[in-house]
Amino acid sequence: MSEFQKSAPRQDYPRPQFVRDSWVNLNGEWEFEFDDAAVGIGQQWQGGAREFSRRIQVPFAFQSKLSGIGEPDFHDIVWYRRALSLPADFKGKRVILHFGAVDYEASVWVNGTLIATHEGGHTPFFADITDALRPEGEGDTLVVRAVDYSRDVTLPRGKQYWLSDSASIFYTRTTGIWQTVWAEAVSSAHLASVRWAPDIDRNDIGLQLAVAGWAGQTDLKVKVDITFEGEPVSSDIYAIRSANEARTIHLQGLNDHGQGRWWSPEKPNLYDVSLTLYEGETKIDEVSSYFGMRKVSIEDGRFNLNNRPYFQKLVLDQGYFPDGNLTPPSDEAIRRDVELTKEMGFNGARKHQKLEDPRYLYWCDRLGLLLWSEAANAYQYSNDYVRRFVGEWQASIARDYNHPCIVVWVPLNESWGVPNIQIDERQQHHALTMYHLTKSLDATRLVVSNDGWEMVKTDLLNIHDYEYRREVLETRYAEADRAANGMPSGRRLTVGGYAYEGQPILVTEFGGIAYKKSEWEGWGYSGAEDDEDFAERLRAVIQPLLGSGVVQGYCYTQLTDVEQEINGLLTYDRVPKLPVEAIKAINEGK
Repeated sequence: MSEFQKSAPRQDYPRPQFVRDSWVNLNGEWEFEFDDAAVGIGQQWQGGAREFSRRIQVPFAFQSKLSGIGEPDFHDIVWYRRALSLPADFKGKRVILHFGAVDYEASVWVNGTLIATHEGGHTPFFADITDALRPEGEGDTLVVRAVDYSRDVTLPRGKQYWLSDSASIFYTRTTGIWQTVWAEAVSSAHLASVRWAPDIDRNDIGLQLAVAGWAGQTDLKVKVDITFEGEPVSSDIYAIRSANEARTIHLQGLNDHGQGRWWSPEKPNLYDVSLTLYEGETKIDEVSSYFGMRKVSIEDGRFNLNNRPYFQKLVLDQGYFPDGNLTPPSDEAIRRDVELTKEMGFNGARKHQKLEDPRYLYWCDRLGLLLWSEAANAYQYSNDYVRRFVGEWQASIARDYNHPCIVVWVPLNESWGVPNIQIDERQQHHALTMYHLTKSLDATRLVVSNDGWEMVKTDLLNIHDYEYRREVLETRYAEADRAANGMPSGRRLTVGGYAYEGQPILVTEFGGIAYKKSEWEGWGYSGAEDDEDFAERLRAVIQPLLGSGVVQGYCYTQLTDVEQEINGLLTYDRVPKLPVEAIKAINEGK
């Protein structure tokens, strides 16, 4: 690793579920330019000859302080440029260039050759750039043009505000590159992806392996070595018969049918895997991965984890940081968010209006935290919104399918993007489509069609309720029918002819108690005056749900303060407002 790389931000491996040794991180200082007049294409900026006037620290968006720019105004077309110096051991191999996320549209050129375009602000993309590189491997130039649509309320955007200044529940915008840029070297035929399908009832792991750059012209085979805490569990070699190879592997040598090795927040057990691709007897590729054996199901109206009822204690996590906005400043900061969540007595998080950095999911897997993965929604409905949203949601599921921490998919929240769903059949069909589309892509997890209210078909009946009076919450959640027929937010819980069918009931937004513990000014759904008052208000909203007998889980709003919102359990810079032990005790009903 060069001295430049050592000093560049976010040097952690960006794809922890599929790790290859031969890679280079391209974060750090890039040239940068605003293109408010949209003249860049006409003036041939994509050719790479023009030096840009600004400098930016990738992967931080220009709106953030860590980018080195910190400019919050509207600039919807931006350009990036940098020299592309690749390691010597890349020579003779195919070079794949990866972008973790670029908001919202991206075009990428190498030495003036267009090598990739992509739409979708939260999902990754890649391209083979080998044929665009110069023969001697010197003087290569990488140029990126990003286009955002900051004022378009039909754009899948999450919490990014379309007006000038942050307000209410909306925050600073993100434009351009905001996740790691990196490159890897591979052989012509190489492992492209792996998909794990755990079956705890049979103690089997399903393996679906994709091989790129191969059309049956040579004999390939893959060696799969699986270990648990260093102990060999399975090792075998399989002939590659197609570009998408599927196998089922039985995990041997377990006396308790694998129960001692199942994944849960309490015991985040993981199996480590080495995948080695051979052409004849020559090793041409090697990737490491991991999986967790766990099962999510509903039995007799109860949410089950690994065939046992499980009460979910989640916290709403928006994934914003004071200096990085949507981009975490470091891998240590990501891990610390997971650790603090667990230290406060939560066993899960609902990642709100954001497809989070894969490193966050990695630490949830490793440290043991359930995760509800929620899309970044649009605010209004249109045909173009549907096209954009459906594509990005499918890519989101494909990216994160392997993570055992994910137990619930949430494509829509509080009728965002479908504001007239109560009366508009098109919007009802859209929500129903998202439910069935998600189930068609992943039959192993639960799906919520529209978290909070106005649900169509749904696996869980999720309620958003910011009532703060203990006695009202105790009465409201004393009986399932009363809870299912309530309107705590003034919205019907189901629409389109759908009704409560005995699904597990969860309160997936509540609390939101504002408590000022820093210089930040802001608001919340109710207010606390001091530590004692804050603790008592927490008990007043949490204890009725713990003692309900009807409610099977909750999601407290929220983990941290965010910009003008001061309703976090932590300040924006991650300082607990009460000792974490005190919050944990409240989560335990004390």
